Amino acid sequence: MSQRSNRGGARQYPRTARLNELLREILAEELASIDDERLDLLTITAVDIDGDLRNAIVFYDSLQGEEGDAEILEGLDDNRWRLKGAIARQARIKRTPELTFSPDLAVRSGARIEELLSTVVPPVDRDTDTETATEREPGTDPPEP
Repeated sequence: MSQRSNRGGARQYPRTARLNELLREILAEELASIDDERLDLLTITAVDIDGDLRNAIVFYDSLQGEEGDAEILEGLDDNRWRLKGAIARQARIKRTPELTFSPDLAVRSGARIEELLSTVVPPVDRDTDTETATEREPGTDPPEP
């Protein structure tokens, strides 16, 4: 038995994943048009909508980091109705979800790991040869002791 072909390509992943991306794009576009200095340099990194479309968690990150979270959350809360209105106008969904805002801890954890990795000193080759692992040509074996 042959499988149905997916010519349109639009249904390659679940509906909630498509809605998450659509809401992220709508919110990012609307935030760019809001004139609120608390929301400058704010990035919407992801949206996680419930299957019943009642609630959505909006994950964000900014250059202010943890120090600016209180101010950013206040700005997002003040503009919540404008953001919901943009979703209602642009998304063709049954109901507009309630928005909850949360900093994206995954992005911050990744940045912290990158910071820690940048401080790691590469290992020193203890052979009598002064050539280190980073100076060797790719694909060559270390010298035999």
